[in-house]
Amino acid sequence: MELSKKIAILAESAKYDVSCSSSGVQENTRQGKVGSTEVSGICHSFTPDGRCVSLLKLLFTNACIFDCHYCINRKSNHIPRATFTPQEVADLTMDFYMRNYIEGLFLSSAIIKDVDYTCELLIETLKILRHEKGFRGYIHVKAIPGADEKLIEKLGFLADRMSVNVELPSRESLKLLAPDKNPYALYKPMKQITETKKAQSYLPAVRKGPSFVPAGQSTQMIIGASPENDRAIVKIAENLYGKYELKRVYYSAYIPVNNDSLLPAVTTEPPLLREHRLYQADWLMRYYKFSADEILSEDKPNFNLYLDPKANWAVQNYEQFPVDVQTASYDILLRIPGVGPKGARNIMKARKYYRLHLADLKKLGIVIKRAQYFITCNGESVSGLIHDPEWVISSLISSRQYETLKAANTQSLGEQLSLFDVERFEHTKNKELAYGN
Repeated sequence: MELSKKIAILAESAKYDVSCSSSGVQENTRQGKVGSTEVSGICHSFTPDGRCVSLLKLLFTNACIFDCHYCINRKSNHIPRATFTPQEVADLTMDFYMRNYIEGLFLSSAIIKDVDYTCELLIETLKILRHEKGFRGYIHVKAIPGADEKLIEKLGFLADRMSVNVELPSRESLKLLAPDKNPYALYKPMKQITETKKAQSYLPAVRKGPSFVPAGQSTQMIIGASPENDRAIVKIAENLYGKYELKRVYYSAYIPVNNDSLLPAVTTEPPLLREHRLYQADWLMRYYKFSADEILSEDKPNFNLYLDPKANWAVQNYEQFPVDVQTASYDILLRIPGVGPKGARNIMKARKYYRLHLADLKKLGIVIKRAQYFITCNGESVSGLIHDPEWVISSLISSRQYETLKAANTQSLGEQLSLFDVERFEHTKNKELAYGN
């Protein structure tokens, strides 16, 4: 099969995996002359001069031996199949990098033959890149659940970030929709990565050579293919952050690609608003010191359609407001809708030098149109406000309700931009042949 055809098939297959992000690796000790892992140069980031840079995102193979009901690459699907060789992936990465198309590699794979064989192919690919090509830039690779621990360790020393997708929020759903996968095998490499990183942290700081997954690990959950409520998903994410020290939990709205009786109907739109709410809740846990139980409760286990999780928590706990920003602690300031970590720090600094007024808050980065319902400033508050939760809710959603409904009803199955336009490529190639270039 021609390389261009492989790229078209396997780049298309890789678009459903959303687990790629900035690395944040500041000290790159890898040997090599090409590539960087700086945070400004990785996957859909913007550099200070305005450039948008990204990763080459590929599936090594889509010839899978598993039959997961939700996956386009399930073995029972009649779709074009392709498999790269390790040399092809390494050559593509270097070729695209030298053309300034990419800043790194995101490499995943379906399971071909067996888990160990698949992991060995990924290791061989990264060895060529690191040792033969001298590529020291960012590589995010998928760990293969069930593979031998020694193979996972080898893979981890070649990559900057690894991810193990838990796929579905519960073991019951995984057993039903991915019968070939062992739920316990999914968490084993997560534990190994965590323990190996901890063990390496005890080594001397002067240690030479590559670190073990210096950018940490992440995972992904498919949302909407199984019946778990929002609270169950948020609780699972909280446990993953605490137990395995994950950098990120990614949420992927279920896109119906298979017609299967165990899945939601093919005509169902992806739950994109629900995905958005999960990311907002995830942000609250990671940066605002919220717990999962605070965000959603047993009696209200699903997100509010019109209010973001932070505003929803605030109106449900309105007895804690209004808060005087002149005296409130940093942790309390973080609980105020419209106040982020930067704004809270600005308030803490500014009030050391002078008494704050409401007019000062906007200059400090506070979103007044949201925060005004929950704050006072030295006893001063915005005139005309009614301190009643129901009135606050109506005020918060009145100007946004139409846009929210419109977005929920009109969002479509958005696709990742194709890396390669095969028809255009073939046309260009034929034209070059005709002119003898």
